[in-house]
Amino acid sequence: MIVLGIDPGTAALGYGVIELQAGRLRAIDFGCLVTSADLPLGERLVAIHARVAGLISDHAPVLIGVERLFFSRNVQTAFAVGQARGVVLLAAAQAQIPVREATPNEVKLAVAGSGSADKLQVQQMVAAILGLKDLPEPDDAADALAMAICVAHRERPAAAGDAPVDREKAGILDRSSIEPITRGRTPYERAVREALARERR
Repeated sequence: MIVLGIDPGTAALGYGVIELQAGRLRAIDFGCLVTSADLPLGERLVAIHARVAGLISDHAPVLIGVERLFFSRNVQTAFAVGQARGVVLLAAAQAQIPVREATPNEVKLAVAGSGSADKLQVQQMVAAILGLKDLPEPDDAADALAMAICVAHRERPAAAGDAPVDREKAGILDRSSIEPITRGRTPYERAVREALARERR
C-alpha cells in the first residue's frame, strides 16, 4: 500500500510518499515545493496542483493524507493551509483517490507518542520508523512523512480489489469497547517503542 502524505501551505508544501508492505514502512520519495511570494496566489496554487498531480501520477498512491483544518490563532496561516489543502483535495478527487485527514497533534501522537512533540522529535521518530540514515529535511517534508505514517498505521487492510478502510471510528467515544487495543505487536509499534526508549537514554 502506497500512501502520499501532504503538509499543506501556499509558501511551502511538504510531501512524503511511503509504502506499507508486510507490516513494514519505507520511504519512497519526500521533499518540499516552495513557491515564490512574488507570484500571484493563483499561480502558486496552480504550481501546487501540478506537483501533487505529478506525485499521484508517478507513485499511484491508494490513499492521500492531509492536515485537517482546525481553529488557529494565526489567521494568515489558517488561510494558507486552507487554500493549499483545497488544491490537494481537488487533485485527489480528480484521480479518485480517498483522502484521510488528521490534525497536527494527532499525527505527532501517532508518530512520536506525544501530541506536543517538537519538530526535532518528529524528525527523529520518522527517521527511526522508516529506517532512514539521516533526519528527513526540511521540516515540511518530515511532517508530510509523519502524516503518511499516521494514515498508513490506522488503515485496516482491505480485501483484494477493495478500497482501504479507515480504522478511526467517528462518533464512537469508547473505541476499546468495540476494538480492543493491542500494543507493541506490529513492526510499526515496535519501531515507535524502540525509538522512544532510545530517546530516554
